[in-house]
Amino acid sequence: MHILGLGLHVIIAVIFAIHALRTGREMYWLFILFMFPLLGSIVYAAVVFVPEMRQSRGARRVVRKVRETLDPGRELREARDAFDLSPTVQNRLRLADALLADGKPGEAAPLYATCRQGLYRDDAHIAIRHARALLESGQSEAAKAELEMLIAQQPDLRSSEGHLLYARAVAACGDRDRARHEFDTLIGYSASLEARAYYADALAEWGESAAAQALSREALRHVNRLSRHAAELNAPWIKALRRHE
Repeated sequence: MHILGLGLHVIIAVIFAIHALRTGREMYWLFILFMFPLLGSIVYAAVVFVPEMRQSRGARRVVRKVRETLDPGRELREARDAFDLSPTVQNRLRLADALLADGKPGEAAPLYATCRQGLYRDDAHIAIRHARALLESGQSEAAKAELEMLIAQQPDLRSSEGHLLYARAVAACGDRDRARHEFDTLIGYSASLEARAYYADALAEWGESAAAQALSREALRHVNRLSRHAAELNAPWIKALRRHE
């Protein structure tokens, strides 16, 4: 346990050292972090990292990534424990989100469905997450029906995430003309690389490789202009688009 603890201190010190270099901190922080990994990390966290974290969404994402790297599955375990202790709607939603993020949409879908009752019956955000869980568990018809019901109930709702899910669901149901219309409309107002990656995949699946290639090349023309953080967030979609170049 002592050796494991020492290793963890060093890992944290290295992470903070990388942060210090990337954010242009004074070089004495490297000396402090590597000469005194435990104490140095505590001081760096208190003086630099935590204050920055409170002001930066990007920093909060870094913290979540570090936690996931050091302890994979932690959020799912904690969500299960919280739900077992108190099966409230919020804890049910937290567990459903954790299952969806962990690649278990089939388990997440019924939890979302149960949440859509009472005060949350018309909650668009829950409906969209439910549709995603249905679609990613292979229930494309059910996902399409869920989203069409949401559209009927809230015709003024604007959600690019929901629109992308609907285009994907329609494509998965085999309605190419409708899917093409939805994808074209979506990329007409959204700069999302995710939407373009899914559209390119659909085009390739329909045998329209030239169209998929053209769409991908046009989308990738702007990738070099992205900030490092934006490029990291979009890495899966950039990789997917490059398959069609």
